[in-house]
This record gives sequence, C-alpha cells and structure tokens, in this order.
Amino acid sequence: MSTVIDDLVSKSSPTEQELLDMESKYCSWGDTVHYLDPPKFFERAEGHYLYDREGIPYLDLQMWYSASSFGYGNRRLNEALKSQIEKLPQLACQYLHSEKVELASAIGRLNESKFGLAGRVHFNVGGAQAIEDSLKIVRNSTGKNLVFAFMGGYHGRTLGASAITSSYRYRRRFGHFSDRAHFVPFPYCFRCPYGKKLEDCGLYCVDQFAKNFDTEYNSFWDAKAGESEFAAFYAEPIQATGGYVIPPPEYFPALKKVLDERNVLLVDDEIQMGFYRAGKFWAIENFNVEPDIIVFGKALTNGLNPLSGLWAREGLISPEQFPPGSTHSTFSSNPLGTAVGLEAVRMMEEENYEAITHRKGAYFLSRIKDLQRRYPKVIGNTDGIGMALRIEICQEDGYEPDRELTERIFVEGMKGDLDARGRKTGLVLDVGGYYKNVFTLAPCFDMSEEEIDISVELFEQLIHRCAAART
Repeated sequence: MSTVIDDLVSKSSPTEQELLDMESKYCSWGDTVHYLDPPKFFERAEGHYLYDREGIPYLDLQMWYSASSFGYGNRRLNEALKSQIEKLPQLACQYLHSEKVELASAIGRLNESKFGLAGRVHFNVGGAQAIEDSLKIVRNSTGKNLVFAFMGGYHGRTLGASAITSSYRYRRRFGHFSDRAHFVPFPYCFRCPYGKKLEDCGLYCVDQFAKNFDTEYNSFWDAKAGESEFAAFYAEPIQATGGYVIPPPEYFPALKKVLDERNVLLVDDEIQMGFYRAGKFWAIENFNVEPDIIVFGKALTNGLNPLSGLWAREGLISPEQFPPGSTHSTFSSNPLGTAVGLEAVRMMEEENYEAITHRKGAYFLSRIKDLQRRYPKVIGNTDGIGMALRIEICQEDGYEPDRELTERIFVEGMKGDLDARGRKTGLVLDVGGYYKNVFTLAPCFDMSEEEIDISVELFEQLIHRCAAART
C-alpha cells in the first residue's frame, strides 16, 4: 500500500473538520452536496431518523427524495439483501436469475390488471438511466426524436434526461441540445401560467395545447399525412422537484384524449411518485388514464441498492420490436437490487398501502392546512395526495414566493436544536418548487399520527424562529 493511503486508513477516525478539509480538496462539488455551508455529516440512520456524529436525531420528512418509504434500515429488506449477498451477490446480466424474472413478472402482471395492457419490464440502475432507455424505446418505435415535456418537470441529469427536463441550468454548461423537448405549462393551479382560476377555466391549458395541432403552420402536425412531428409526451403525474404540484383530476384524461388523437405516446415518470407515495401503486392511477410507458426507480429498493426500470406495452418492447442488445448496462438487473425490489413489492402487496397512505396523508395534510390557517403571512399554499405533501412559503401577501425565508427555515432545521417534546432534535426538509420556496414532504409510511404531530410542532418552531414578525 502506498504511504499516502496507508497513513490515511491507519489513523483513528478523522474529526469532522479533517473530513471537511479533505472533502474541500478531493471531492467533486458537482453532485448536489453543498446545500449547507458547511455540508452536514450523518453517522447512521434508523426508521424515520438520521443521526449526526454527536448522536443527535434528525426527523426526516423527505426520506432520501422519497426513496426510503419503508424507513431507514428496514429489517425485512435488510435481511433480503443479506440473504442475496450470501447466495448470489453478483451475476452478469447476460444470464438470468430468479429474482429478476419474478420482479418483472410481478410488475407486468400488476400493470396488466390495472390497465388491461400486456407489457414487459426492462431494468437499469438509476432513474435517469431508465429515462434514457425509455427514450430509446420511443425513438425505436416511432422513428422520431422530438418529445413534449412539462415546464417544471424533472427527469434526471444525464444528457438525454436533461434535454427533457425544463431547467436550463442543468443544460447550460454542456453545449447545444438540438433535441430539447418542447415544454408545455403544467396545470399549477395556485400559480396558473395563464392567470386563470380552476373553478371556471374549463381546462384552458389543455385547449391551448390542443390548438398546436389545429394547422400545419403551428409546426406540430401534418394534416395530409395525419402525423405529428412529436413522438411522446413525458409527464410526471405529480411534479416532484417542481414542488409536488398536483393537477386537477380532469386534466390528464383531457390531455390523453389529445395525445391519442395525434398518435403521441404518453410516458409516465413515476421515479419519485411510484410505489404508493401518491396513494396508489402508480401516481397516474389517480387520474384514470393508461400510459404507454412507465418509468420507475427510487423506492423500488427502499434506497438499499440502485435499481430502476421501465414497463412498456408489448407493441413497443416485444423482442421483435426491441431485440437483444438494443440497450445495455452492466449492473442493470443486478441480483442484489432485484432481490430487495422483489421483497419490497411483496411487502406492498401484503398490506393495504393505498388505505394507509391515504389515511396518514390526509391526517398530515389536515395538520399542515391548520398551520396555513394560523400563519397566512408565511404559508401561501398546502396540498397533498397520499404521502406526498407540499408547503409553499410566501411573502406576507400569501402569494409572492419567499425563497429567502424558505432557505432560512431549511438551514435552521438542520441545526439540530429543536425541542421534540423534551428531546433535542433536527428536522430534515427538502426544498423544491419553481421558485425554490416549497417544502416537499415525503414522510416514511410507518409514521404514526403522534410522530406526524411532532413533525408539525417542529415546523411551527421553525416558523417562530425564522418569521417571528409575521406570527
């Protein structure tokens, strides 16, 4: 071993300052770590809590961007991982193992029962990679590379996924994106881009989208050929990074009607909202439409091992249409990930998580709506579906975004000195939204009502600390 490495690994555990010094010199800062100054270290995780190096617990309301729905260190899923490590820890994906086939079959059969469509499952290792695979399926089946996507949508940060993610800042450093998506306004009713009100708008946003196909001079449609220039519409049923924005229930059926009339595929991005986060196995089920492709990841393995994938209807992904070698990743259907994913799906089917997430989510939403009523000069909007909830922080008028206050609340929660009924505690929040003024809440499914109450009490303490003049 080299002297440099030997000196490092043989010394006692480095102090936090020594680690920060090493991190500042040797670690890339390009992987979204530096939201706090200095960045926060955590030592362990259990249940709903992260623990820092001093042993202080931090109640986590974002659970690794919704990846750990069943809690950190879930014993049953840990055991599934350990068992697979002992039995079949590695296997090249040119071979088969039972967990891959069983997991794909479970998702395929489930989707057939839900949508009445036969289809197949294709695995990869991260959400953005699964998006890339879906783009290949779309291009292969349609021969086209142009797609629609939503303003405020997020699909990942690989080059292909960045091209269909609306934030220019993810593309700015990396040259010209000739196949950038055409971005369509999302039905963000609290901040309607058209200045309409939901109660009398008549789904104006869908009508505006449909008008793009009225004439060939709008560039989307060739009436003589009966063909659109666009292959697919990439949609999060509930926007995630965009701020857990929930559309009105009538929106997606109306949009799907337009897409079907123009032979445009609907690709459903469930990477953050799938697996009961939004009260259904797939969030799109809340809106009664059938997608052509579903992309998933994150919570499939509770964050224990990278695994993502997609389901596509048979006509798009059959071996004749999408033959062996159409795409490939060394770790795509790795046995550790598929073993944990299979156990997680079994857990989802053993309990009525639709009822659980709706009941607990409704209770949590009632508590944060009460905060909104009591602090109207701080909170402008609250909403939720299942265990996906949002708190939008606004100026005193209750509408103008307040990014600065949102940041203060986030930083204050990470100090670890809140009072959780006599216990020193921190509160882990995630900031999203178009104006970075929304707290997106993705709590653990196992939270009790008492723990929900405590989390709301902690958030109220942050309001008093950071916005005392408005209380």
